Amino acid sequence: MKCAHAGPRPSGGVAVNRVLDAASEIPTAPLDPTKIVQGAPLAGFRLLAEVGGAEVGVWEMTPGIATDVEVDEVFAVLSGSATVTFDDGERVELVPGSIVRLRKHERTTWAVHATLRKLYVA
Repeated sequence: MKCAHAGPRPSGGVAVNRVLDAASEIPTAPLDPTKIVQGAPLAGFRLLAEVGGAEVGVWEMTPGIATDVEVDEVFAVLSGSATVTFDDGERVELVPGSIVRLRKHERTTWAVHATLRKLYVA
């Protein structure tokens, strides 16, 4: 599995429909305790499609603060809010409609204020 997002892979495999359901429930699980900075955030993802070797999916994290090491990814925030801080000090405020590019091996800290849901391509 290429996706670095926490959570189980969907049991039914990847949907083959032309319409992908980005609003469906996402199974979540606790994050790795070594990555949690504050709170008890849960995270999970649902793989929607594979296109030309890239994954398209929906990822969600509940409120809390956690660190991560990123994969190459572009995402659009569907709902919620968060602040992502990069190791170089740059901060990005995420709200619905935000579109962000992450690069492989970037170290980030995610402070989720309201459950964050994003559509990603990685």
